[in-house]
Amino acid sequence: MVQRTWNSDRRLTAISRAGLSVPARQAVIDKQVVPGRRVLDYGCGRGDDVRALKQLDCQAIGWDPFFEPDGQLESAEVVLLTYVLNVIEDPQERRKTLKRAWELAGTVLVASARLTWEKSKVKGEAFGDGLLTSRQTFQHLFKTSELRKYVEEVTGVRTVSAAPGVVYAFKDETARLSYLAQRIVPDAQWLASEDTTSAIAAVVDHTERRGRMPRMEEVPQPMAKLLSHLRPSELSRLVRDSADQAKVEVGAKRSTLNTLLFLAVELFNGRGPFSSLPLSVQLDVRAFFSSYKEACQRSDRLLLKLRDDTYVRGAMNSSTVGKLTPTALYVHQRAVDRMPTVLRLYEHCASIAAGRPQEWTVAKLRHQGRAVSWLDYPDFDRDPHPRILTSYQVDLKTLETAHTSYANSPNRPLLHRKHEFLAPDDPDTEKYERLTAAEVRAGLYEHPHLIGTENGWEAELIRCDRALRGHRLVRRTAG
Repeated sequence: MVQRTWNSDRRLTAISRAGLSVPARQAVIDKQVVPGRRVLDYGCGRGDDVRALKQLDCQAIGWDPFFEPDGQLESAEVVLLTYVLNVIEDPQERRKTLKRAWELAGTVLVASARLTWEKSKVKGEAFGDGLLTSRQTFQHLFKTSELRKYVEEVTGVRTVSAAPGVVYAFKDETARLSYLAQRIVPDAQWLASEDTTSAIAAVVDHTERRGRMPRMEEVPQPMAKLLSHLRPSELSRLVRDSADQAKVEVGAKRSTLNTLLFLAVELFNGRGPFSSLPLSVQLDVRAFFSSYKEACQRSDRLLLKLRDDTYVRGAMNSSTVGKLTPTALYVHQRAVDRMPTVLRLYEHCASIAAGRPQEWTVAKLRHQGRAVSWLDYPDFDRDPHPRILTSYQVDLKTLETAHTSYANSPNRPLLHRKHEFLAPDDPDTEKYERLTAAEVRAGLYEHPHLIGTENGWEAELIRCDRALRGHRLVRRTAG
């Protein structure tokens, strides 16, 4: 048990929650916490995460030196260390606590802390390397890069930033690389199958999308049973005869680029041996490259291209998705995977280094310097000119981050020409294009320097005697 040897009243930092904390929710989203997996909440406070995880059929237990001193303190596949490090004043105890949490983790440690952008919410006097508040609580606010480096130093392993202020440390390379692969190449969705015919159709669909036949180890177990009476050669013939070859070729190209993207991100985060790669990635390497060495060499060249301003700018100019401005490319979340591979790498490297926020709508990739911002427009689909709520930026050269909230701003920035942020075949593109055309005809874009904020846009609507009804532009009515 950790001994409390100073005057900070840490129990006052434990807040009550109606649902999961941000780090626990992120771990669920990332499938690190799944039903049946044993989870230890180390420093669980009032135990809200433990109760919420149990409702999700997780084997969750908690321990806390004040609220649950008699709780189970034993190893688990997943250990949550949620907002604990930031409330410990003594750097030595802080380090011991992190080390102990790491020792208890069987597969992954999820470490989180409050970040420096919350400084305005924490009032107090300087104390040690943080602040002592009027409630006699302590807060050491971490920089995003500081938290990641700190966890790496204590655990001795490469970490991944899952979200701002949330870091994953994996016990082995296989688990880390499986997580990276999951982020870059989402799990294949298999068609439902109830008999041999539908199971074969599902394999055909997978082959067309992936560009290669799956190995039986990749096939869902119930489906594998439906196919077990077929010889491998017979199944291959049936799939070959049924698959659309043009789709297979497109799938192979997509898988090749995804494999290069994964290996480049892996190099950015630390590359392991071929045997540590997830099975599906190993099979893609064997199917689409002459060797692992060739795949690595090509991915290394891709990562080097990320440093080439001319190449990056050229990729932005050639991108079929996104809005290009004199300083950056803006792409909607639904279209990010349609960017050229080097730009997808750009965004992924930033997310691995500093964590992609849970809520975001548009990614902004600067072509002058290397910085990525994730912008949140929560009403993008409903509001014809959505207002920004937050912006989170990471500079890839310094790994410094910045967070801006516009929640209390009286004159927020807003978006125009929404269709330009989407892919041409997005189901909403045509509707947004019609609105933009109507606004151009009405003269609303004659003074572009005036319409970037709520007040300026409203003034131009009044000047042009127009109003918006959903995504339709109408004449303003009296009164």
